[in-house]
Amino acid sequence: MRCESCGEREAQIQFTKVEGDETSLSHLCAECAAEQGLGADFPSEAAPLADFLAQIGTEGAGTTAAPATESCPYCGTSALDFRKSGRLGCSQCYVHFGPQLQPLMRRVHGSTQHVGKIYLSPSVEGDDVEARVATLKRRLDRAVEVEDFESAAELRDEIRELTAVE
Repeated sequence: MRCESCGEREAQIQFTKVEGDETSLSHLCAECAAEQGLGADFPSEAAPLADFLAQIGTEGAGTTAAPATESCPYCGTSALDFRKSGRLGCSQCYVHFGPQLQPLMRRVHGSTQHVGKIYLSPSVEGDDVEARVATLKRRLDRAVEVEDFESAAELRDEIRELTAVE
């Protein structure tokens, strides 16, 4: 595929730009990407996610960054190990490196709190119905809170369906 900017060289970089609700995808050669300020340090091949996270982890983490020699008291993973691999060693690393991880999580995910989906088991027998209804009610409250009324209506209907069976 040719570079969308110059049309002369082979595109090496796929750049996705998200602004509000709009997403645009560009395929650029390294030279055009550098001209547009996207940086000249892109690898010629696709970088693995761990490399991406490691690169982000080294960017100006500010005063909250742990010294590279500091390590997790439980597993021994150091801040330097995390920066190199992009991976933590154990669940306690999240607690130990918390001040360093907060800005990273905010940059990568836009938030430091998980607001993802809750797994619901497909089986609805006996006591599972009550647990499922309780979970659906929590999801309904969350949907109303974020003003996702379409999801809220679907959840309401599903709750009615489950409670009518009892």
